[in-house]
Amino acid sequence: MASNPDSSAGSEVSDADRIAAADAYIDALASHRADAVPFAPGCVRVEQGVKTGFSGDHLRRSLNNGPQYRIIAATTDRKFTVDGDHVHATFTVVTKAKIAGRRVVAPVRETFLIPAADGRIHHIRARFSPAIRRDQT
Repeated sequence: MASNPDSSAGSEVSDADRIAAADAYIDALASHRADAVPFAPGCVRVEQGVKTGFSGDHLRRSLNNGPQYRIIAATTDRKFTVDGDHVHATFTVVTKAKIAGRRVVAPVRETFLIPAADGRIHHIRARFSPAIRRDQT
């Protein structure tokens, strides 16, 4: 990623690089490799209105080793928009869980606060709606 968290004021991170930061986080949901996700130290994550991430380090550890993420098999159908310092992402989480030949999935809407000033993720707000769909594998 082209951003440098220690860069001097005046150099802004592009929208494409901020989308790449959000995409790195979404990749880590299924890959369980979050070392390259550019979290700000004080990053907070709020899921369905409940605080689930308390710092960049906590989020990184959770993505790398947390059992709550181990059920995720893939993230698909990613779309991004940028509005000021916010990157909005929609995607589908596909879980490993199967019920009678159907798979548990969840359409997800996440809003990332990624200021152009540093290109790091400062806040994540997640909303999702679990559903069941016919397994396509």
